[in-house]
Amino acid sequence: MNRQERTCANARVLARFARYLAPGVLAACVVVSLGAPCAAQEVDVPNNNGRGSGSVTAPTGWVELIAPVQQRVDVKLYGFYIGELKAPSAQVDATIRVTRFLSITPSYLYYSIPASGLNELANVSHGFTRNLEEHQFRIDGTVGFSFHKFEISDRNMYVRRFLPTSEINRYRNRIAVAHPLTVKDHIVKPFASYEAFHDQGSGWTKNRVWTGVTVPVARYVSFQPSYMWEGTKGIKDLNYLMFGLIFRASSSR
Repeated sequence: MNRQERTCANARVLARFARYLAPGVLAACVVVSLGAPCAAQEVDVPNNNGRGSGSVTAPTGWVELIAPVQQRVDVKLYGFYIGELKAPSAQVDATIRVTRFLSITPSYLYYSIPASGLNELANVSHGFTRNLEEHQFRIDGTVGFSFHKFEISDRNMYVRRFLPTSEINRYRNRIAVAHPLTVKDHIVKPFASYEAFHDQGSGWTKNRVWTGVTVPVARYVSFQPSYMWEGTKGIKDLNYLMFGLIFRASSSR
């Protein structure tokens, strides 16, 4: 088997894995709550080939499972579903805390969006006739610190995007701030962030503004309602109304 054949075989295996993972994790989300996304959901139109006017309001459900595997390493599984666009996605991360202020996270993301969702985003009637599937291999470095109880972070991410007809590089930069508050003996954490996307050959193509609050509902479970505005060159703006559940496995250490 030559190099190209091995690459294609590996891509097919990953695609099958993602197709099985996404419905399973999303089913868990439907059982336990309404659902919503966190910072991982993705939808793009090939070549940003649209009219770029108007906006779409997209209720989104997501669930996150966090499993500590070592003192400085967490594995995270995510499932998302963007209801208005009928677009599922799945992601797996491995967060490695290198120092108190620095973490490194390699990850893999798969998403699928039907032709109807592409046409809605691109603001065209029958421009797309096939579903879009994308695989992404990513790695990011996040620097975080506290200042007067404000938790500030700067994440820089490199993404290799595997599209049906091409492979391109993407750079993402996100600045985020959070602040814990005590409400009736519980600590809730409002947050806000801004993120910019740069695609190879296209320049700065996407911007995101995200705000919400993380609320503990049990010892190892948190609820996160949030709103995200996303503007992408060439397609409609997206207004995400997101509801997520975060489950953390207890550590045996």
